[in-house]
Amino acid sequence: MNGLELHEDALVFDGLIVSNWSRQVFEDMHQGGLTAANCTCSVWEGFHDTMVNIGQWNRWFQEHGDLIVKARTVADIRTAKERGRTAVILGFQNTSAFEDRLEFIEIFKDAGIGVAQITYNTQNLVGSGCYESTDSGLSDFGHQVVAEMNRVGMLCDLSHVGSVTSRDVIVASGKPVAFTHCLPAGLKEHPRNKSDEELRFIADHGGFIGVTMFTPFLRRGAESTVDDYIAAIDYIIDVAGEDRIGIGTDFTQGYGDPFFKWITQDKGYARTLTEFGEIKFPDGFSTIGDFPNLTAAMERAGWTETRIRNILGLNWLRLLDEVWGP
Repeated sequence: MNGLELHEDALVFDGLIVSNWSRQVFEDMHQGGLTAANCTCSVWEGFHDTMVNIGQWNRWFQEHGDLIVKARTVADIRTAKERGRTAVILGFQNTSAFEDRLEFIEIFKDAGIGVAQITYNTQNLVGSGCYESTDSGLSDFGHQVVAEMNRVGMLCDLSHVGSVTSRDVIVASGKPVAFTHCLPAGLKEHPRNKSDEELRFIADHGGFIGVTMFTPFLRRGAESTVDDYIAAIDYIIDVAGEDRIGIGTDFTQGYGDPFFKWITQDKGYARTLTEFGEIKFPDGFSTIGDFPNLTAAMERAGWTETRIRNILGLNWLRLLDEVWGP
């Protein structure tokens, strides 16, 4: 089959989207043939505000049910593919919503949260982020959080987490964990990028690597193309193998400067953590609707159909089968 036919037939999973949600974004997901995505509904928010955000998502599922459905299981994702819908896995980019209550974890799982990042850039009750000056590792409370996430079947995300805390989580977790959206420091040094050692360590422990296309972290920055993104995936495949790797675009479609200021300040308002410079999507992949161009780029790179299908989505589904259970 040709590239477009392959894309339309494949299960396509995005490990992280944090766009300015609207029907236009949901239509772009449909246009791009996106089977499922981990969609951020909490970053700096606490319990109450996160529940409000989940309530808004529940309204969107009602209003835009022709385009999106909430997914709690891998079976839900496969059903969404059959029905021509995009399955939305609600996810957190921080554990701040858990506050200091372990029982909140199961409450959120019951509400449809399938993924939670351990920290977002800085220190919280659980551990240290990648911009924290001292990475003190996973806290004692953090060990309990990881154990409870394992129990209820919630994926531990380590993308913005400090290296020491990440290693602690990888070792402590009884289920596979993930960098849902990262790039290799071997191509560009950046606090958000992961060293070859970190990439090998998570893969060797049964974990997963979702590769982001956020251009400030790519080697050529704002000049990057979709082919540069494929080259970054190839680099990680060479380091960690192809069976535990997938897509995690980190699409921020529809957002402007206020959003990027909010996410790059500690707790959303305090010290500035980093400056991204010019932010644009890679040439050839300007919206979520351009996902078929990714499959075409994989073919240009000489990838086999098996590798394309695995990286586009099948690897993600195997991971979620392990973490979520039947």
